[in-house]
Amino acid sequence: MIDSHTHIYAAEFDDDRAAVVTRAQEAGVTHMVLPNENLESIPRLQAVQQQCPDVVSLALGLHPEEVHADFGEVLAQMRPYLDTLPCVAVGEIGIDLYWDKTYRDQQMEALDTQLRWCVDKNIPFIIHCREALDEILWVMDNFGQSLPQGVFHCFAGTVADVDRVRSRGDFYFGVNGVVTFKKSNTHELLPAMGLDRILLETDAPYLAPVPHRGKRNEPAYIAAVRDCIAGWLEVDPQQVDRVTTANACRLFGLALEGGHDNH
Repeated sequence: MIDSHTHIYAAEFDDDRAAVVTRAQEAGVTHMVLPNENLESIPRLQAVQQQCPDVVSLALGLHPEEVHADFGEVLAQMRPYLDTLPCVAVGEIGIDLYWDKTYRDQQMEALDTQLRWCVDKNIPFIIHCREALDEILWVMDNFGQSLPQGVFHCFAGTVADVDRVRSRGDFYFGVNGVVTFKKSNTHELLPAMGLDRILLETDAPYLAPVPHRGKRNEPAYIAAVRDCIAGWLEVDPQQVDRVTTANACRLFGLALEGGHDNH
């Protein structure tokens, strides 16, 4: 399995990061993609990548909740890292209007800028979308050139929303522990997404799946996500593992054994 979205570089893992990686591997996780959040998290990303280069890949981007009035300066400082770090994606980028709409326009501009980074570097995006699908699709519809590939991480919405995303391009959907929650409708979206367009993810340390809900999430728990998806789609868990792993390798240019193919 590949955990296509995990924050094991976060402070929550400072006391036992090596053990977390070991548990992940013992649970069948062969690779993890680490999306960035802000300038301050870049050194943490680098440190984890240096500790376990064969196990993790990096994504670089400015999380939408980190977009403020000075976002232009922050992006200017962040962009050179794309040329020096071995990044497989631009992320985690997008728009989040759940808590605060103050910087809506700035988030839209930051998204456009970072999608252009994807084109420049020929790598995909990792999108964070919360209460903002209309805005994200507006940015994409007004991009002015062919859109890069990418994944909509932790996708939530309706079957119609899935169709709206799929009609825009060659996109994937990240499914995590939310699919195991009783009040979530994510399982209803799985057939519309299609197994050939699903990536497994944890978003650790957040969104731990049942039966670990309420605890710190970690990549080893991705097996619960895989099994839940298999149950809803009525397929074998090994098929979910095999197909989603191939999907992640295809999108991020990863070699199946956990190393890298060059883009």
